[in-house]
Order: sequence, then C-alpha cells, then structure tokens
Amino acid sequence: MKFNKFIIVIIILFLTACQQFDKSEKSINYISNQKYSNTGFALIYDDKLKKDNKISKKIDNRSLLIFHKKIKKNSFVKLTNPANNKTVIAEVISNNVNFSDFYNSVITSRIAEELDLDIQEPYIDLVLISQNSTFVAKKAKTFDEEKNVAQKAPVDGITIDNLGSDLKLEKKIKKQKFLYSIKIADFYYEDSAKNMISRINKETNLKNSMIKKLSKTKYRVLLGPFNDIKKLEKSFNKIKLLEFENLEILKDA
Repeated sequence: MKFNKFIIVIIILFLTACQQFDKSEKSINYISNQKYSNTGFALIYDDKLKKDNKISKKIDNRSLLIFHKKIKKNSFVKLTNPANNKTVIAEVISNNVNFSDFYNSVITSRIAEELDLDIQEPYIDLVLISQNSTFVAKKAKTFDEEKNVAQKAPVDGITIDNLGSDLKLEKKIKKQKFLYSIKIADFYYEDSAKNMISRINKETNLKNSMIKKLSKTKYRVLLGPFNDIKKLEKSFNKIKLLEFENLEILKDA
C-alpha cells in the first residue's frame, strides 16, 4: 500500500514538472532564419539626412546600394515599385546603420529614379534573393498567440518622412488617395487572431485593430486604415514597442 502511494506521488511530481516545462517553453526567445521580404516605405537618401543625424552613415547616391537593418551585408535584394512593376536589383552595403524603424530600408536617388517612385510616397516591395543570405532577426519575446502565425507570410518594416531634397523626378505618377494599414501578422485560426486583438487592446491605446479573413485558414490582423502619414507613423511606433518581429505597411485598394 505504501509502495502504491509512493508511485502515485512520483507520477504527480513528474506531471507537475512537465507542466512547468511546457510553460517555460512558451516564453522562450528565438531567432528566425527564414527568408525575408517586406512591403513598406523606403527612405531616399540625401546628405541632409546625415547632417541632421537622421541617418548614421553616408551612401553613394549614384549606386544601386541600400541600407537595411535586418539583412546581412553583401546580400542582394529585388526592389519593386508596385505602382508600375519596375524592378531593380540592389546590394545591402550595411546592416549596421541607425535610421528610423518606420522605414524598411534606405535607398539611393538612383534607385528611386530607376523605379520611378513617387518621392512623396516611396512605397516599395523588398525581397531577399541571395541564395546564401538570411534574415537576421533580433531576439524577441515569443507569445502564445504568435506561435500560430503563418510562417509563409512576408513580414517587417516601413517608412516615409524626409525624402531627399536633391532628388528630382520629372515623371508624374497618377496620384492615388493615401490609404495604408499596418499588418501585424497572419494567423491560421480566427481565435488566435482574436487573442492578438485582445493583447493589442490591453497593452496599447490603439483602438483601430481589426481582423481580415483572407481564407478559411488565414486571418490577418491589421491596424488602420490610415489616410495620414503622421498618424500612420505614430501608430507604427506604438505597435513596434510590443516587439513584433516583422511589421508591414500595406496599401489599401
């Protein structure tokens, strides 16, 4: 009888230890090495940015080079202007540069000209194409609801503010209404998306979060829409404090 009680105690202790292990597993930090892509605004370089300490390094404006905070140096990326589908292949010259997190990259005037970007709204798609290049993600908290995020979804960044006084583009792109949303993440399950909305409401004062159903197994959590760049940037800076690994800015149709 005493032996049976002893066995029962051992089993209870074992199950308790397993539960504690599971809890610790849910809060571990991780580094993602997945291939990287992002849609957002690019900061167009000029020397005034460096002079005003809005960027920590100079870049040759005649080159096809970019600065990026999360992609390894010497990696190659494809940049696309969604408005006209023009593309450019550029090289990441440095990932150790300080500039606003609101921007997904710093590009040169030459790149902006070749893409025929609207300098007041330099919206680009950025895709990592180097075979041996990887996305360098900083360690961030892993939350229960984030474990259900679709890994195939592209993620990260954004930008627009000082767009370079020395850049002059003669071509005019038909101006569309400014309307963008911040993509937080894609989820396989609606309940996971709802949990994310609850967390945003609890931990921030942002009240414009929503869920967009893309398919039966894909639910997107968004902030917005925003029709003003300053409001967009302000909300982006608030939501990034929650340490989501990748945020994107999406243009609304």
